[in-house]
Amino acid sequence: MNYKLKIVKMLAIAVTAAALMGGAVMALWNWLVPSLVTGAQPIDYPHALGLLLLGRLLAGGFGQRGRHHGAMRARWAQMSDEERQKFRTAMRSCAGRCHSAQPPEAAAVG
Repeated sequence: MNYKLKIVKMLAIAVTAAALMGGAVMALWNWLVPSLVTGAQPIDYPHALGLLLLGRLLAGGFGQRGRHHGAMRARWAQMSDEERQKFRTAMRSCAGRCHSAQPPEAAAVG
């Protein structure tokens, strides 16, 4: 398949999907929100697209989702059994604190 034709098809699919999702957001908002929230007004199509964009940005951005899994699988395949066990132990002991700037002991002291 021609590369330019493939790009045009993907762009057409993306525009169509955005248009359909914008229409769905508008329909759902106008059906549900004014009856649930006092003072809420129905929205038009451009506002629905803006709300869809805002929701997408707040819920994860437009990043490359799922692309890092292949790299992790390759790394996992190269690990020895001891390295895999050490990795599992480290991840289980992390308990949500792994992304902090300081270790828990340093944060409690300082």
